[in-house]
Amino acid sequence: MNSGGTLSNRWLVVVGAILIQLCLGAIYAWSVFTKPLVEAGWTKTETQAVFAAGLALFAIVMVIAGRLMPKIGPQKLAISGGIVLGLGYLLAGLFGGTSFWLIFIFIGIIGGSGIGLAYVVPIAVGMRWFPDKKGLITGLAVAGFGFGATLWVKLAGTWGSLISIYGLSSTFTIYGVVFFIAVLVGSFWMVFPPEGWKPEGWTPSETTANSPTGNGEVHFDSGQMLKTPQYYMILLTFAFGASAGLMSIGLMKLFPMQALQASGIEKAVASGIAGTAMAVFFSLANGFGRIAWGAISDKLGRKNSIVLMMATQGVFVILFQWMAGTPALLFLGATLIGFNFGGNFALFPTITADTFGTKYVGQNYGWVFLAYGIGGIFGPILGGKLGDMGNFPLAFIICGVLCLLAAGIISGVKPPQKTTA
Repeated sequence: MNSGGTLSNRWLVVVGAILIQLCLGAIYAWSVFTKPLVEAGWTKTETQAVFAAGLALFAIVMVIAGRLMPKIGPQKLAISGGIVLGLGYLLAGLFGGTSFWLIFIFIGIIGGSGIGLAYVVPIAVGMRWFPDKKGLITGLAVAGFGFGATLWVKLAGTWGSLISIYGLSSTFTIYGVVFFIAVLVGSFWMVFPPEGWKPEGWTPSETTANSPTGNGEVHFDSGQMLKTPQYYMILLTFAFGASAGLMSIGLMKLFPMQALQASGIEKAVASGIAGTAMAVFFSLANGFGRIAWGAISDKLGRKNSIVLMMATQGVFVILFQWMAGTPALLFLGATLIGFNFGGNFALFPTITADTFGTKYVGQNYGWVFLAYGIGGIFGPILGGKLGDMGNFPLAFIICGVLCLLAAGIISGVKPPQKTTA
């Protein structure tokens, strides 16, 4: 791809971004593997530990990736992420079997690290090519991550029947090869436009141009950002929202199955209904939510959008404990929670750019995204522990209340002032 800045070229960035993110979204398909692993002798907590490790490494390595991007460039960074992600699943397939510790290392640690290396690239590149549509383009760039869960769950299950035909190990191996190839192809378009480039005919609005945030007029590097209260308010808000969504993802198979069976539905039927709730309703809504909330935020503003998203998510998560035992309400609840959860990944990169400038967004969003790692540990482990204790509903109540609290926290965020000599 050249960097001439034509409309056709910059939209190819979106194609590459979606292709990469489809593969990175494999972490959300983990729930399709939990049932056969539990049947192989794993505890519910062990299944969530692999998921939590992947999320934590994803977030931690993103900070490193943000620092690497200016040194090696976005294209090489994305390729390295594809190699590490593919290698993790390939090793799990070849050597992991059903060993908890081997799968924990290969998929949780190595696979999560690969996701962390590549994830920030499509976001940072997309914002540079689309300063006129930051919310929408960020939403499109990360939509593949949400849709990836549907793709990989269905290929392993009802569409491809990979697990039933080939077994867990071969499914991991197939996925590892596919992830490597697809990320490599998508990386071809991961290049920045020339310095100072902007779309033909576009000029920043007067409001944006005079603001200390939103168009990069004032740029905060990571060291400066970490000294502002705004960073910690955004981090905490994201952590609470991520905890609720990731806890819901981790339990979207186990808890509805239990609730549906308690309502008199047979185990096999309940399994199919719960699987559909996760693989179709939650996952598709997760993908569409990224696009929709990104577009909404271009109109309402990032802060207002996050307040609305967090407040409604708190209500939906609390209500879900009573919705999960009825198929129609389960599908509705999964859709609403998935839609709002997806919005996190469009709104928090853009509020980071709006608040601290676009120049260092690749580095800065890595620090903000640590919230996802915090949520990835707290939410799934909370759900797994309370599930083992027979109290799934309490996990949903706790996470729902945290979302309501997050809406209040983010409403207090104001543009930071950068002192100059």
